[in-house]
Amino acid sequence: MSKKTVRDIDVKDKKVLVRCDFNVPYDENRVITDNRRIVAALPTIKYLLENNCKVILCSHLGRPKGEVKPEFSLDIVAKELSKLLGQEVKLAGDVVGESAQKLTSEMKNGEVVLLENVRFEPGEEKNDVELSKKFASMAELYVNDAFGTAHRAHSSTTGVAEFLPAVSGFLIEKELKFLGNAIENAEKPFVAIIGGKKVSDKIGPIEALIEKVDTLLIGGAMAYTFFKAMGYNIGDSFCEEDKLDLAKEIMEKAKAKGVKFLLPVDNKIGKEFSADTESKNVSCSEIPDGWEGFDLGEKTIELYSEELKKAKTVIWMGPLGLYEFDQFAVGTNSIAKTLADLDIVKVVGGGDSAAAIEKIGLSDKFTHISTGGSASLEFIEGKKLPGIEALQDK
Repeated sequence: MSKKTVRDIDVKDKKVLVRCDFNVPYDENRVITDNRRIVAALPTIKYLLENNCKVILCSHLGRPKGEVKPEFSLDIVAKELSKLLGQEVKLAGDVVGESAQKLTSEMKNGEVVLLENVRFEPGEEKNDVELSKKFASMAELYVNDAFGTAHRAHSSTTGVAEFLPAVSGFLIEKELKFLGNAIENAEKPFVAIIGGKKVSDKIGPIEALIEKVDTLLIGGAMAYTFFKAMGYNIGDSFCEEDKLDLAKEIMEKAKAKGVKFLLPVDNKIGKEFSADTESKNVSCSEIPDGWEGFDLGEKTIELYSEELKKAKTVIWMGPLGLYEFDQFAVGTNSIAKTLADLDIVKVVGGGDSAAAIEKIGLSDKFTHISTGGSASLEFIEGKKLPGIEALQDK
């Protein structure tokens, strides 16, 4: 990686501000339902503690939009971190105010303080200079380890890097290494699986990958926009009517590049958007009115699995069906299980596909599962990420 990491500078005995991505899901009782993002930050935090640092952590949670809202407090994260680290993580009562300043000024080496939700500050998402200076005033070094927000130019992701020596943590290093290698140095055959709801959400990555992959496998609700563009009847399935020409262009571009572009040959369809709706398997060109496509069909699962068995590198972005409902999670789960059994490089581009794999307990069978979501997509697309650009070069 061309950016410096915490390994490349002297961190010993320093006071270090670390931007993490603790934007974790939690239920109505404010119990964290998936702590993967917190766990992913541990290697960097532990490294700093081993080097006798004073560690100041900061993150956002949800979208409080510049207002203090208790339901978005990081108190649940402080408790989880204390448990995982085996030591107290003190939570400041504010972001850069009196509580934060007092707690961080009184820190001893080896202690950890977590600032309150950075998005409680109205200047955070505006990359406000004064707020950035206040963040910087609390520390001697800045470490960005929040790949999930690296595509945002905010005070805690880029602004603070103007006022402190800024390097990456181990999570960002890992993300750039695995995502970068999977795309730039992929062993062939290279297959990309693209799912999710909208073609428009994935247009950048699809166009970038067409330049590099041997095969594209399409799934999820976006497939029905391609079917409609081909003149198929899609019943009541989701479709981006204003993206039909774009869908045709993508298929033509893939053909011109010699990329194998595979769409489902059959689908599992349902009567309505509910977990226990009536369902059946039909050909992709024969979805009747009043029915909606929700998953890959049996023949498609077999077709896609056979294609993946030929691959040496696979990158996967987006679920292949309505995986939240068990009867329409068969396609996503089957493809995940096929990949889990293959001894190849397999990288998952974060978001819902990562959640689906986690749900069925196969995360440890993949080379890398990104924590990035939108940041992963923009990185794959080839865009420069402000949170990465702000870090020191090696």
